[in-house]
Parts: sequence; structure tokens; C-alpha cells
Amino acid sequence: MYQALYRAYRPEVFSEILGQEHIVRILRNQIKKGETGHAYLLCGTRGTGKTTTARILAKAVNCLSDGDKPCGTCANCQAIKNGTFMDVVEIDAASNNGVENIRDLRESVQYPPVLGRKKVYIIDEVHMLSTGACNALLKTLEEPPEYCMFILATTEPQKLLPTILSRCIRLDFRRVPEYTIKEGMRRICSDRGISVTEDALGLIAVNADGSVRDGLSILDQCLAGVQDSLTRDDVIDFLGIPSEEALIELTHNVAVHNISDALIILDELIRDGKEIKQLMKEWLEHYRSLLIARFIKSPEDMLNMSSENVSRIRAQAQALEPEEINRGIRELSATINEARWSTQPRVLLELCIVKLGSFYEERQPAARQISKVMPEAAAVKKDECETEPAEDFSRLWDDAVNRAASMKPGLTMLAGHTRITGMDEGTFTVEPSSPAMENMLKTSRQLIEEIIEKLTGRKLSMVCGQGGGGSSNAESIAGKIENAFNINVEIK
Repeated sequence: MYQALYRAYRPEVFSEILGQEHIVRILRNQIKKGETGHAYLLCGTRGTGKTTTARILAKAVNCLSDGDKPCGTCANCQAIKNGTFMDVVEIDAASNNGVENIRDLRESVQYPPVLGRKKVYIIDEVHMLSTGACNALLKTLEEPPEYCMFILATTEPQKLLPTILSRCIRLDFRRVPEYTIKEGMRRICSDRGISVTEDALGLIAVNADGSVRDGLSILDQCLAGVQDSLTRDDVIDFLGIPSEEALIELTHNVAVHNISDALIILDELIRDGKEIKQLMKEWLEHYRSLLIARFIKSPEDMLNMSSENVSRIRAQAQALEPEEINRGIRELSATINEARWSTQPRVLLELCIVKLGSFYEERQPAARQISKVMPEAAAVKKDECETEPAEDFSRLWDDAVNRAASMKPGLTMLAGHTRITGMDEGTFTVEPSSPAMENMLKTSRQLIEEIIEKLTGRKLSMVCGQGGGGSSNAESIAGKIENAFNINVEIK
């Protein structure tokens, strides 16, 4: 009968455990010195080796070898591996979480081991025990017989009673690094005579998210659909994740405010069988890649993708403003969080596309004609994208107020109560509808001037008042003096 990869390649000795060197070192030292504890608590996310380490520790304290323990080959080690060793008892607390289950355990503790040196109880998902069961376990856990050992495993240690935590040696399992997962899967593919590309392994490792078991499950699925080779495109097809080209196209259409085409691309991806929540995560990862490519000269190692895709990512990153990338990351992160509890995640993603596509105004038409950066497209250069700022004061001011309000929510009041009435070489004039609005403008002068500078590419000073009036002229002159000499000028 076929065995899943995570079972067929389960570690049997300490040296085979991936990514938990700190825990292996502690346990090996204790076993070598004969100073093992009576109770251990193994904590960490799923698929990082908690139950596997518990079984290896059970082997080690019962191993018959005179050398390194466990040897994995003696009669006791083999019996524990096959689940036939009478002195190792595994309990799933998710389905055996009542007081009566723990009472049965307390009675069996009174009997010494039959075959080995230690009687080991492995309690998985221990946080699922009821309060009564936890209280029933406490006394036995505190002072078990000399021949007994308890190994508790959980993904949620914060749910355990402090009285249980204080009675155990706690070992925290870390997420396994991607390069470690890749090396493990590479060996498995080699054992099975499968040729696998580096970017295929990288994509599987990224989606494993630090869990060896998840990585092996993905690899198992992929190997089931290929003959003798596995590529990145195969992994994309099997996982139902969008290709890099699709994400580049989607981001391009959002950046140039082509919401219609962006929604059509989303619909096509869903029709092709892409899972909506996975799509959100992949698009967020694409924005992260854009961020890295924007600021790092050689991002190949960090992006974990082919050199061709790195070139496309870099070209698109240079065509986008950092603020656009930042907003994409924030909006998608919020959408992913909302989608966790929603029965309509597609609607949330469509709304996210509309938000991203409508936020940025096309203030620099040439600059917004961003290349799709598809395989046949050339990279967009910055110097080809520079144009004069738009003279549409209304759109410029709306954009400035929106950005200011995103940083200081109270400035939302400026919308509809203020407007730009003029602009010259050194200043721009804003007309408030009331003294309160004028005061709000003046207290936020620095922020507004910084935003206007980003939108226009020019360092301008803000003047409050009616355009063309005497007061405005005085403030205009004051603004120019402030701008030229970097000092604060007050008009009395």
C-alpha cells in the first residue's frame, strides 16, 4: 500500500529531524548524561516535528544500543516505530479529553514498564483536555513514578493551565527555514528518480510556510501528476496558484486604473480553478516582491524565482511609486484578514481591486502608462516617464486631502470645505470655508506641503486665503520668504 511522503520519510533518529537543532542538542545532552526530565511540553506550529520528536525521545530512553540513542534499529526502536511497544502510550487529547480518560491513565501509571526502561505517555493536542481532565492530570504530572515520562505536545500552549506549564520542561519548535525544507525535498526527489527544478522546490517551500509536513503533502500531490520531472509550472498547476505573469498583469491594470480589465483577469483566474484566498496571499507576496525589487539591487536570492521573472518584477517595481506598493500591501493584508471570517471572499477581493484602482489619480499621464512587463515587453525607465504636473487643481487637492486624511484622520474635514485657488512658482493658495478650516490648514501646513511636493514634484509653500486679495499677497510673499530661507514668517 502507498504511504504518504510525510509518513514514509518520518525521521526515526535525532539526526534526521529538520530545522530543530536547538531542541535536538538539548535532548541529546540529557540522554547522554542520563538526566532526562519526567515531563516535557513540546510547543510549536503544525508540521514542525513535535510528535515525531516525542516518539524519538521515547525510543531514546528505551533504546538497547550502547552507542548513540536512539539507534533506530534495535528491537525496542523498531517496536516503537511500528506502534507495537507496550510501554509507549499515545493519547490524542482531541478525542480523549474527559476526566475518565485521565483517570484510566492514572491507574495505568501504577504498573511498571514491561519491556523497556521507561513507560512513556505521549499526549498530543494536550490543550484540548477539559479543565477537569487537566486538574486530574496535575498530581500525576508533578510526582510520577521514577519509571514514567510524560511528553505533552500542543500548538496552543497559551491555553494550558499555568500549573501544568510549571511542571514541564518546555521546548519551543521553530518554523523550519525554506532552504532546509528544499534540501529535504530535493533528497526525496532524488531517491524517487524525479528531476526537479530549483524554482519548483522554492515555490513548494514558500507555500509550506515553515511546516515540513505541509511541504511534503504539497510535494506528494505534485509528484502524483508527473512522470520523471517536476517544474515550477507543474507546481503552479497543481496548487491552483496564479502565475507570475497573471499577477503582473493584475497589478498593471490596477496601477493604470483599468478596474474593468483587472476584474476580468480575476474572473478568469477563478474560472481556471484558482482558490480565492490563496490568490489573495499570492498577490500580497507579489507586492512584497515589488517592494524588495524596488530597494534591493540584487533581489534574486530573496525573491526565490527565476531570473526572467525577477527582471519582470524589477521593471514593474521601478514603474510604480513606493506609496502605491505600500498601499497595495496594506489593502491586501486587510482584505486577507477580513476574508478569514467571510463566506464571500471573492466580493472582498473585488472591492480591494476597486479601492486600489481608484485611489491614485493620473497626475502624470506618461508615467502612468506602465508597461505590463510581460516577457516580450521592455523595462520602463524613469527618465522616460517624467512629465509636467497636471494643472487640474481640483483633482490635485482631492488627492492631497485623501493622503493627508490617511495619515491624520481628522483632516477628512478639509474635503469639501477647502480648495486650491491658485499656484505659482513658489506657492499654492488654499481657500478655507471658515476660520476653523483655516486653522486646521495652518496646523497641518508641513504635512500638506510635503504631500503637494510629492504630487507635483515641486517644493511649494501653502498660502491660506482668497486668491488675489491683499492678505493673500502678503501671505504669498511670506510663503516665498519661508521657502527661500527656511524660516517661519508670521503676518500680524
